Amino acid sequence: MSTPETLNVALVQMTSGPDIDTNLKTAGDMIRVAALDGAQFVQTPENTCHMRFPATEKLKSAKAESEHPALPYFSDLARDLGIWIHVGSIAVKVADDKMANRGYIFAANGDIAACYDKIHLFDVDLPTGETHRESAHIVPGDKAVLVDTPFGKIGMGICYDLRFAPLFRTLAQGGARILTVPAAFTVPTGVAHWESLLRARAIETGSFVLAAAQCGTHEGGRMTYGHSLIVDPWGKVLAEGGDAPGLITAKLTLADSEKARSAIPALRHDRNFNLVSV
Repeated sequence: MSTPETLNVALVQMTSGPDIDTNLKTAGDMIRVAALDGAQFVQTPENTCHMRFPATEKLKSAKAESEHPALPYFSDLARDLGIWIHVGSIAVKVADDKMANRGYIFAANGDIAACYDKIHLFDVDLPTGETHRESAHIVPGDKAVLVDTPFGKIGMGICYDLRFAPLFRTLAQGGARILTVPAAFTVPTGVAHWESLLRARAIETGSFVLAAAQCGTHEGGRMTYGHSLIVDPWGKVLAEGGDAPGLITAKLTLADSEKARSAIPALRHDRNFNLVSV
């Protein structure tokens, strides 16, 4: 089957609270609106299922994959709407004291086409005094994931992965022309780095970048930046969200990836080198 020339995408920006069922309904309602407007691929943010503070509360309420309500919910939704749905991530309990931060892509028939566990964990002490230790409760993934779709290969990432360019270079060299970075970026790092990093990943790899984001104030006062972005392979911002929940959309001309890579074939120009200290 030939690859279509264009792809209508939509990103769901939301403020996830502590209740899983409420968040699923919120995401589902926006996905239905996007599908009615013609979206063929819809992405939700990191932590779509719920955001809790402190993380020990999230661990208590996280579900094992076998019993997580998000999986049948989004599977049914994808099949009913006949669209592809990328659930940016949900908390999946994998041990008594550990979770995976796991993203899922559902095909239009409702099947899980792929899942990805966030590789790089957010362990930081920000200048504002804000501290995060994701590794205290999250098990990191160890596999970069490419997904074959009717629209071409898609490479999966999550939030803090954005700062690790080799991951996205590897995905692009593996054939991805769409890269995904659903996120729950903090406000100070979002203001300083969010757009710059997303545009850099697009430019470096000649890829479309889709980054649905959490926004607003969550349980315990944690704040996320919002400003979901769709970026084209030349680094142009095609659509941007604001500070509030909602949808952003764009039509991707898929051949633009090959045009960018032909103009600047950097993905083929890797050279070995040695680090020398003088």
